[in-house]
Amino acid sequence: RRVRGEAAAGAMDWKRSLRGRLAARRAPKKSEQELKDEEIELFTKYYMEWKGGRKCGNTSYMNIPRFYYRLPAEDEVLLQKLREESRAVFLQRKSRELLDNEELQNLWFLLDKHQTSPMTGEEAMINYENFLKVGEKAGPKCKQFFTAKIFAKLLHNDPYGRISIMQFFNYVMRKVWLHQTRIGLSLYDVAGQGYLRESDLENYILELIPTLPQLDGLEKSFYSFYVCTAVRKFFFFLDPLRTGKIKIQDILACSFLDDLLELRDEELSKESQETNWFSAPSALRVYGQYLNLDKDHNGMLSKEELSRYGTGTLTNIFLDRVFQECLTYDGEMDYKTYLDFVLALENRKEPAALQYIFKLLDIENKGYLNVFSLNYFFRAIQEQMKIHGQEPVSFQDVKDEIFDMVKPKDPYKISLQDLISSSQGDTVASILIDLNGFWTYENREVLVASDNDSTADVDDT
Repeated sequence: RRVRGEAAAGAMDWKRSLRGRLAARRAPKKSEQELKDEEIELFTKYYMEWKGGRKCGNTSYMNIPRFYYRLPAEDEVLLQKLREESRAVFLQRKSRELLDNEELQNLWFLLDKHQTSPMTGEEAMINYENFLKVGEKAGPKCKQFFTAKIFAKLLHNDPYGRISIMQFFNYVMRKVWLHQTRIGLSLYDVAGQGYLRESDLENYILELIPTLPQLDGLEKSFYSFYVCTAVRKFFFFLDPLRTGKIKIQDILACSFLDDLLELRDEELSKESQETNWFSAPSALRVYGQYLNLDKDHNGMLSKEELSRYGTGTLTNIFLDRVFQECLTYDGEMDYKTYLDFVLALENRKEPAALQYIFKLLDIENKGYLNVFSLNYFFRAIQEQMKIHGQEPVSFQDVKDEIFDMVKPKDPYKISLQDLISSSQGDTVASILIDLNGFWTYENREVLVASDNDSTADVDDT
């Protein structure tokens, strides 16, 4: 009897379901908009029921601040002007938050007054207790520098748990300088996105020239060439993907800006000027070399003119690759492209320079150098050796030496990362592209021995 009852109930459910389906078929079809409205209504209903059933007192999600602001379009002149003005006001406010010269002098006076004995040599020291006292008296602008973290960072092996007053003051000065420089660079950031385009950096350096005493002797007619020379170093090393822009953060992190601002020193030594890419003698040297190579005086360099670069021993095959891969105008190289070439060859140990040279050596564009590509370039070295009456060296020997030096992950392929990691990339490049570089490598033992002999002779005298 119970089974019959269940069967009868199942039959009733089936009948009810069938009637419902028939009724739905007879009902007029709803439009797409009505279905959407019904869907939204149901969603809202169920969402509100779910939201009402949550036992959570945190309603901060209802006040999420706006986090995306659309940049004004080019034709929205008023909005662009408003944005530029607001950025300028913001940077001015940030500038006022920095310590000025008077406040820095006051900070030094307070540090000196609260130094903790005993003296360590001639260096004044301060312990943490006095450090905090100075922080209380120095004013709100200095508060960020008087923290336990900074004290611990400057704490070394002092037996009394003190830090050097001079080191701390230099730390503060460096921080202030970094913020000042960041603000100064940000004023030239036309896009307001934290990076400088080539034209932005050119404007920055051009307006910086009058503030650098070491550049006082430069003629104004040379300014454009100087700016181009200076800017290329930033972009060659800090923009490896050639995007045409550099992050301000990267400019601050590298040493180039330090080198450039070193020219504020009126008593900069001759040796420092010669090694500083941004100095007047260095810029004039590079530009002078360019003019000397330009025999037809058309302002551009042909492959034949570039072949006399340096010692004039770069191979023709390598120069062919330079003109194939680098930007040229009717087969000739302009000054900007020449600067990239010079920066690569004068800094062969640097990853950016190796990347430049590797692209030229990778003739098949495979992302690695194999035996074929090594042989392709070394044949030109062998031909030059024959021209100079020297016995050509076996490629097999050179190839084995290169692979032994680099020790690539793949024993048959040398990647750019392999060259960089081996710290032998500059030597490999010199062996393959420059007869003089190969000769120097081949005779390294003789050269080292002669240097030692010269040193011994000097010592004897």
